[in-house]
Amino acid sequence: MVGAIAILLLAKTDKTARYTALLFTGVTLVLSLVAWGLFDNSQAGPQLVQKYSWLPQLNVSFFLGVDGLSVPLVALTALLTFSSVLVSWGITLRVKEYFFWLLLLETGVLGVFMAFDLLVFFFFWEIELIPMFMLISVWGSGRKEYSAMKFLIYTILGSALMLIGILVLYFSVSPHTFDMTKLAAPAAQYSAEMQTILWIALFIGFAIKIPAFPFHTWLPDAHVEAPTAISVILAGVLLKMGTYGILRINYMILPEATGRMAFWFLAALGTFNIIYGALCAMAQKDLKKLVAYSSISHMGYVMLGMASFTPQGIQGAVLQMFNHGTVTAMMFLLVGVIYDRAHHRDIEGFGGLAQAMPIYTGMAGLAFFAALGLPGLSAFISEVLVLLGAWQRYPILTVIGASAVILTAGYVLWMLQRVFLGKLNEKYVGIAEINGREMFTLVPLGIIVIILGVYPHFVLDLMSASLDSLNQLVLSKQVALSAM
Repeated sequence: MVGAIAILLLAKTDKTARYTALLFTGVTLVLSLVAWGLFDNSQAGPQLVQKYSWLPQLNVSFFLGVDGLSVPLVALTALLTFSSVLVSWGITLRVKEYFFWLLLLETGVLGVFMAFDLLVFFFFWEIELIPMFMLISVWGSGRKEYSAMKFLIYTILGSALMLIGILVLYFSVSPHTFDMTKLAAPAAQYSAEMQTILWIALFIGFAIKIPAFPFHTWLPDAHVEAPTAISVILAGVLLKMGTYGILRINYMILPEATGRMAFWFLAALGTFNIIYGALCAMAQKDLKKLVAYSSISHMGYVMLGMASFTPQGIQGAVLQMFNHGTVTAMMFLLVGVIYDRAHHRDIEGFGGLAQAMPIYTGMAGLAFFAALGLPGLSAFISEVLVLLGAWQRYPILTVIGASAVILTAGYVLWMLQRVFLGKLNEKYVGIAEINGREMFTLVPLGIIVIILGVYPHFVLDLMSASLDSLNQLVLSKQVALSAM
C-alpha cells in the first residue's frame, strides 16, 4: 500500500514508477520469506499477530496474522506480484496508473490471506475487485471491457451473499464480534438450520472465485483478455482466495454444516470440475484459454481433497493450491512470451518452435509436464495426496478423478506436439529466443516446481499443525459421518 501511494504521489516518470513498484514488491517478498522463517510450524493458531482496535463501537479490530494455511499463500502472492512487475516492464500505456493498481491488488490479496476479523477480511476482499477490473478493462485486449464487467458482476454477486452471511454471524453471538477466533470458539453456538443457510451463502460467494461449475464462465474471458501479468496473479493467487475462504470461514466457523454439506456434495462438485475442466481444455484452439480451463480442472482436486476430511486429503488440497499457483503462473508467463513475439495464441498457427526457441521449449516442457502431474514435479505430489485421502471416503469419485490424468496428458501432449514439434513454421524462422528478463521470472518458479516435486515437506511441514487442527474441528462436530 505504501508503494502504491508513493507511485501515485511521487513518481514523475514511467521509469520511476516501474522501479518503485519493483522495490516495494521486492521488499514485500523479502518480508514474506522472513515471516515464513519466523513461523513456528508446531503451533496451529495465528502467529505474528498485529491487532488494533479499529471500530470499537462495533467491536471491530484490525486483526492480522498468519497460520499454516496462509503463510504459503502470502509468500506465493508476494513472489508472483514481484514477477508480474518484471513481466509488465514493457507496459507503455498509463504506466503510473498501471503499477498503482497492481500494488493495490497485491494489498487486497495479502489482506485476505492475513485477516482474522471477518469485516477486515471482507474489506480486503472488496479492495481486490476494483484493481482487477481496471487492469483488465484498460490494459487488456479484445473484449476487455466486457470481460472486466463480467468478472466484476460475478464477484459482486458473491460478495453480497458473503456480506449477508458475515452480518448474520456477527449478530448471532453475544457480545457481537467479527473476530474469527471467537466466532469459531465452542461457546459460539448456531442452530443447524442457520448453519446450513449461512454455509450455502458463503460457499456460493467463494465458489464464484474458485471458480466452481456453474460459476466458472467469467474465468476464460477474464484470462484471455487480461494482460499476461494479471493472468498470472488471477490464476496464481486469486482463484485460491475461494478455497481459502471455504477453509478459513466455512470449515472453521461452521464445522457442523461443513460436515453435512461438504460430505459428498463438495467431493462430487470437485470431481465434476476435474473432468469438465479437462474436457474443455482439450477443445481449445487458443493457448491461453487452454491454460485457463486447465485451472478449473486442477482446482477440482483442491475441492476433492478438502471434502475428504483426512489428513492426506486436506494437506494435499492446500499443497495443490500452492503448486497450482506456481505451475499455472509459469504457463501464463510462457504464453505471454510467445504472444509478444507472434502476436497470436492460435495453437494451430505455430509448429516446430523447438528448432527456433530451444530454451523456451525446455521451460515450456517443464511447466506443462508439471501441469499434467509428471512424477518428480510438484503437482504430482499434491494430486497423489488428494487421491490417497479421497480414496478413504469416496473410492468411486477418486477413480473418476484419477482418470482425468489421461485427459490432462491428452490436451497437454497434443498442444506440445502442435506448437513445438514437427517442421518449423516459416513465419517463425527468425523468432527471438526467450530473453534474460523473461527467464528471471520463470527460473524461480521452475526451481520451486522441481524442489517440491522431490521434497514437499518444505510446505507440508509448515501447514500440518494448522490443517490437522481444522480437520479435527470438523470431524469432532460430525455425527456418524460414515453413515451419512
